[in-house]
Amino acid sequence: MNKNSLLSGIRVLDLTRVLAGTVAGQTLADLGAHVIKVERPKSGDDSRSWVPPYLNPDARPELRESAYFASVNRGKHSIAVNLATQEGQEIIRRLAKESDVLLENYKPGTLARYGLDDATLRALNPRLVYCSLTGFGQTGPCRDRTGYDSVMQAMGAMMDLTGEAQGAPQKVGLSIIDIMTGLYAVIGILAALEERARSGLGQYIDLALFDTQIAALSTVAVGFLADGVLPRRLGNAHPSVVPSGAFACRDGDLQLLAGNQGQFVKLCAALGIPDLAGDTRFIDMGARARNREILNAILSDILKTRPRAAWVQLLNEAGVPCGPINTVAEALEEPQVAARQMLRAMAHPTVGELRFIANPLKFSRTPIEYEIAPPLLGQHTRYILETLGYGQDDIQTLLAQGIVQDSHIESQL
Repeated sequence: MNKNSLLSGIRVLDLTRVLAGTVAGQTLADLGAHVIKVERPKSGDDSRSWVPPYLNPDARPELRESAYFASVNRGKHSIAVNLATQEGQEIIRRLAKESDVLLENYKPGTLARYGLDDATLRALNPRLVYCSLTGFGQTGPCRDRTGYDSVMQAMGAMMDLTGEAQGAPQKVGLSIIDIMTGLYAVIGILAALEERARSGLGQYIDLALFDTQIAALSTVAVGFLADGVLPRRLGNAHPSVVPSGAFACRDGDLQLLAGNQGQFVKLCAALGIPDLAGDTRFIDMGARARNREILNAILSDILKTRPRAAWVQLLNEAGVPCGPINTVAEALEEPQVAARQMLRAMAHPTVGELRFIANPLKFSRTPIEYEIAPPLLGQHTRYILETLGYGQDDIQTLLAQGIVQDSHIESQL
């Protein structure tokens, strides 16, 4: 591990699965924390089986990894432990005593049955910051429900706000609430570690996907609370900024937005209709909002006459915010991606070269270094047990009894 990294010396015990918690763990690992990922023997993290695609479809079945798993688990050491056994629980307690942070996303009450709850572990290590990520939190009538991103988007109104005005509600194409919750977890953990530096004590963080979804309503919810008018979906358009939205060009679509009067004047000039900016129907943002359909029809007729790339270049040169509506392949080929080094590669024990999306944070003195590939299931089990003081005979016994599992691939540390 890089001793000059931002979170050098911070040890994180990651008991999470799938996405929100694993995003948090990977982000902390990117920042230099030593992250130990605890997984179930045989099956591991649920997302290891979320395929297609596999990263390594030709590998032995027990060594295969899904692209989904790999996307949010770099930088971590994997230990496979059966938490339902007393011996497995003792391993976690030993790890928790030496950790600064614990991340978990079990249903409320589950880890208490194993003696691995916040109260028990912080009694062993009062400096521990214990963060629970669940669907609905530790309290409330929904606390025992299983929570997934799409369900949160449905219950929290995001689906109702997404989609064409006359179409059906749609979920966002990414697991955005999972990702946001993971980032909120990092914010909370870093704040708790900062407070610990003053008090000497850790604390418990209760974080829910549903709370994150409600927080994400932000300006939309506050607007509703202010005037009581129920917001409705508008497709790709902005509710207040006009013109905005997707427009068809000769060979593809672009998204543009004129966020102020100056940008609208520039848009009209670039499209060859400078007098439109003085038209009383479109004289200011309020007028344009009232006459949205008329204005969009005028712009659409012009934009469809030329190729998308030509309009994107012309409008950006004129100072009008716009961009092509890209596929994933096109987005990754954008020159800006290469310029910002957002697509990177690292060595992987079974894949060879693994390409991945980089962390967007750019630090001037302590750049993020990517040293550990997404681990195979139990890849670091032996190493981690050795650091806890387990002898080779003890480790062999634990392996033979199925309490722990290793990958039979030499650890890359």
